[in-house]
Amino acid sequence: MGSNLSNSRVAIIHYWWLVNRGGEAVVSALIDLYPNADLFVHVCDEELVRKSLGDKFTGRIIKSFISKLPKSQKHYQKYLPLMPYALEALDLSEYDLILSSESGPAKGVITRPDALHICYCHSPMRYIWDMEHEYRKGMGKFTGKFFAYCAHKLRIWDVVSVNRVDHFVANSTFIRSRIKKHYRRSSEVIFPPVSTTTFDPSKKRKDFYLCLGQLVAYKRADLAVKAFNELGLPLVIIGEGELFSELEKTKNSNIMLLGRQDFSVVKEYLETCKGLIFPGVEDFGIVPVEAMAAGAPVIAFDRGGARDTVIDGETGILFQDQTVESLCNAVEKLESESVQFDSAALSKSAKQFDVSMFKQKISNLVQSSFDDLAG
Repeated sequence: MGSNLSNSRVAIIHYWWLVNRGGEAVVSALIDLYPNADLFVHVCDEELVRKSLGDKFTGRIIKSFISKLPKSQKHYQKYLPLMPYALEALDLSEYDLILSSESGPAKGVITRPDALHICYCHSPMRYIWDMEHEYRKGMGKFTGKFFAYCAHKLRIWDVVSVNRVDHFVANSTFIRSRIKKHYRRSSEVIFPPVSTTTFDPSKKRKDFYLCLGQLVAYKRADLAVKAFNELGLPLVIIGEGELFSELEKTKNSNIMLLGRQDFSVVKEYLETCKGLIFPGVEDFGIVPVEAMAAGAPVIAFDRGGARDTVIDGETGILFQDQTVESLCNAVEKLESESVQFDSAALSKSAKQFDVSMFKQKISNLVQSSFDDLAG
């Protein structure tokens, strides 16, 4: 293979691409680095992918056999037990460099012995590891038992396929610890790309707090609603998901529930909010970085990826317990102005997570790994 990257064939493996979230932002940045790469996915909205990547992408989109199964774009999660077979069926024999984006099954491809495989791990699959029981709560009795059987088999395959990866990259120190726990492998932390220059931190801040993201259980928007019901302060919630109806019923009049919004609307709220409320545990959490880039401090639960991005007293306030009381105390601390934040300083701090930093670090890792393999 040698160390000449310019002549190397590159494959990027992603689990599925049906919406644009953090994992897709990573793949887009990888395509910036390797525009001739071929993109492999189980299923995707090809129009969305090509629109997201634009003219920079000159490679092919290759889908696994999962895409040919009935209603695969809508029910792809039901085909999870088949995804290991689908990955192993992909022919990657012509590729010198394989970059897998792992959160759903992606890293388990089979490569040439002399090829380099780097896995960017957003998280070991939560639904078969530490959050399996949480996911099963929403399933029926039969479905839950079937999923438990499949999860057992998937865990075995997931660990076996670890040996197919030459280098693991974790998207946070939190995920580095999970890779160590589940896979017994070391990893380098490279934070995911955030477009920090998109935001204007100089706008006048208004008297409301913001909670932004999918309205699913583990993100704990319900905790934000309960706390602000008690505080009586203005809170805007942007997002959609399974908890929307419940939150609509339980919120008081001081809370606005806006649902899904275009980026231009989200940007405006980030640039003018008094602070971002981030009550869940995330693998990394791009939204807090976007908030800081927009000049807003972050009130975050002191677990997970927030520990990499939010510095208590400097870029935000960390609260210790996932309780109404603990979150209320953190908000009241900001309200009392006992801790003050400068928007320009917050924006400057966010720049360490910019997409340019991600590209530079990935590029350096790939080149050094190539050189080690050649040597």
